[in-house]
Parts: sequence; C-alpha cells; structure tokens
Amino acid sequence: MTFNSLQYAGFLPLVLIIYWRLHRREQNLLLLVASYVFYGLFDWRFVGLLIISTMTDYTVGRLLEHMENQRRRTQTFVISLVVNLGILGFFKYFDFFTNEGQAFLGHLGLHVAPPVLRVLLPIGISFYTFHGISYSFDVYRRTVKPTHDLVAFAVFVAFFPQLVAGPIGRAHLQLPQFERDRVFPDRREILEALFLILLGLFKKIVLADTLAPFVDATFSNPSAPGSVTLILGAWAFIFQIYLDFSGYSDIARGSAKLLGIDLPVNFNQPFLSRSITELWRRWHISLSTWLRDYLYIPLGGNEGSDLATYRNILITFALGGLWHGAAMTFVVFGVSQGVFLVLERKYRPGSRDDYARNWKWPSDLLRVMVTFELFVFGGVFFRSPNVSSAVHYLGGIVDLRGGPVDRHFVLTLVCVAGLATLIDVIQRTAHTHVSITHWRPSMQGVTYGLMLAAIVLFSGETPVPFYYFRF
Repeated sequence: MTFNSLQYAGFLPLVLIIYWRLHRREQNLLLLVASYVFYGLFDWRFVGLLIISTMTDYTVGRLLEHMENQRRRTQTFVISLVVNLGILGFFKYFDFFTNEGQAFLGHLGLHVAPPVLRVLLPIGISFYTFHGISYSFDVYRRTVKPTHDLVAFAVFVAFFPQLVAGPIGRAHLQLPQFERDRVFPDRREILEALFLILLGLFKKIVLADTLAPFVDATFSNPSAPGSVTLILGAWAFIFQIYLDFSGYSDIARGSAKLLGIDLPVNFNQPFLSRSITELWRRWHISLSTWLRDYLYIPLGGNEGSDLATYRNILITFALGGLWHGAAMTFVVFGVSQGVFLVLERKYRPGSRDDYARNWKWPSDLLRVMVTFELFVFGGVFFRSPNVSSAVHYLGGIVDLRGGPVDRHFVLTLVCVAGLATLIDVIQRTAHTHVSITHWRPSMQGVTYGLMLAAIVLFSGETPVPFYYFRF
C-alpha cells in the first residue's frame, strides 16, 4: 500500500481519539501498536526487521550498562553495528555491490555470475536503523544512560510520524520524552501543531506535487529538451524535493506535537544559505548532524592536518550520498557536495560563520544564488537514473541547445519558487516556523482559508508519494 499525504494526515486522528485518555505506559503501548500498524500498511513482512533492530539495540544497551571491560564493550557495541548495518546492507545495497563488483571484475578480465536476488527495499529502513545505531553508540560512549523501558525504547525507534522519512531520532532528545508523563498541549501548542500540518500539506500537495510532472518529463528524456528547459527542470527538481521533504517534516513535527512529543527541526530555510557549508547546516539537519557525530568526528573530524580534514569531509559526504540509495548517482552527489565544502574551507574559511552572521546586501544575495546553483548541480545526479544520464543532462545545458520552452512550466516554477521563498523569508525574519500564530486573527483566517482551499483544489490530482519514502 502507498500512503499519500492526506492519508498520512488522516491516520493521526484515529490515534488521538483515545490517546489523551490513557496514562503514560498505555499511551506508549498505543503508539507502539499504531506505529507497527502504520508500518505494516506498507508491507507487513518487514515489521519483523523493525522488531529485530529494536530488540538488538535495547539488549546491547542493557548489556553495556554495567560492563567495564573496554574490549568487551567494543565487541558488544559491534553487535548493534553488525545487525543494523547488516539489515541495511542486504536489503538496500546487495544488488548495488553485486553489480559493481561484477563490473569491476569484468574490467580485470574475470567474468563471474553472481546470484540474482530480487531484494525488496523496506520503507524507512535507512531511518530506523540509524535511530538504533545512534542509541547504541551513545550508550557505548556513556553519553546516554541505557533505558530499562522496552516499550518506550520501541516507540522511540518506531514512532510513526517520523518512522518512514525522519527526522532521524536521537536518543538524548527523544527517548526521555517517551519515558516521562506527557502534558496535554495548550491552545498555543495545538494551533502551532495544526499549522505545521497544514503548512506541510500545502508544501507537498500544492507546491511539490505541482512541479512533479514537469520534473519527470524533463529528466525522463534529457536529449529532447533545449538548454533552457533543462535548467528549469534542474531548478524545479530542487524545489520539488525541498518542498516535498520539508513538507513531510512539518507534518511529522505537527503530528508529534499533538501527541506531546517534540521532534527536531529538519529544514531551516536552506535556500537562503550563503555557502554550501551553511546550507548543510540547514538541509536535512537530522542526517547532517548524525553524519557529523557518528562518522565525521570518529574519523578524526578537523582535529588533524588540513589534508586529513579534507579526507574526512569527502568520506563523510560520499557515505552520506550512498545513504540515500544504492546507486553511483548518490555517491557522486555526496562527493560533489564534499568537494564544494573542501574548497570553501580552503579558500573561504569565513563560510563557517555564515550561519550566525547577519546579512549584507547585495553581496550575500549573489552568494545565495551561487550556493543554490552548486546544490542544483549535485541535484542533477541525485535525480538522474544513472551517472551517464546525469552527464548527458548537464552536457545538454552546456551545449546551449535550442528548443521550445513551455510557458506553463515557467509560470508554475516561478509561482512555486516564489511561494517557497516567501515562506522561508517569513520564517527567517520571524525566527520561527509558526509565526502565523502571532498574526492578527483576520490575517490568520485569510491565510488558513487560502491554504485549505488550495489543498482541496489540488488534492484531486494523481497522488505523488513522499519522495523520501524510497530511502
């Protein structure tokens, strides 16, 4: 079964009807059952993998609690890595590594016939395995105390608002919320939660899904369109994936808030960034911080020589790209972003201060435009079916190939990009994602009415699954 955005939002009221009538432990049991049912609606066969990952990490945490011998601690922690990365590696990367290995041996003159397996990709596997790994790693480093509440831990791993597309959970932030009593949200929190859900649906249904047909048409046959259309298609994809994924994150945050749980912000106006360094502090924040804390820093971070730091950045982003999918396109996407970060670090060290620095006009506007284009370059590889197709796509842009331009495409992209930018500017100026709750009631009413009307009007189109459901 494939959930569209309205079905996802409609799942929440079924839980809320009885949720706040229960005590904490019963609430957790309800959330756990609801989360497994929610996940099972996609494919019941993979619920077992979720349970195996959960039980492994819970057991590893309990074993590490009173274990002092460092060698035994390391061996025990490795169990978590082997199980989670084993599940992730087999179901997500078996075919990829088999095919790449076969091709490599073929170049050496060795022809082998690897086993052919039709491995289905369990939805959300990249997210919940990272939940468990981060918990085990934190317990191993003694930065988090292991929980004794199996139900609370299972809910932390499987919490349905974030189960299939994040944000990636961190034990020190979220697990304590499932271990203590929750307070019914007040009027302000309810309004904020409902607005986040509404905003997420608006981003997804009205904005992202409107761009989807144009993006699909452009990338399906990059030999046909002219250079202008190819540029528009690359821009449209970046806005589509941003609005789709940030829209999901908004819905997840709003849903969790109604349940008395706070999820972290996953996107913070990334396209207003003045450098790639700043952008990756604002884009898919839960993944970028996970990679920083559990890969980049353990590799040595920036504590060694400049060359060692550059190596660590490139390794981190190459693996971060591969996290998205079993294809060389994702690796190239990650490496390209890593290269841009290395170049910024070497030739513009001040880029690391962009996140907190006040804006300077008009120089910062130019930096925003350059940063966006660098990200678009990587996005072409992210969206293309293979590397050769991405190179062909970029070649079509460089060739300045002529061709007709669909005016409807141009108008749609301008409207969607304009609304997305307006939303981000309002949020950046107000320093909050829910500034509308502080507007005058009349302005709130008009805005809510327009957004709801647009969602209803656009929801009649063919539903497009959330983009990150495939990861």
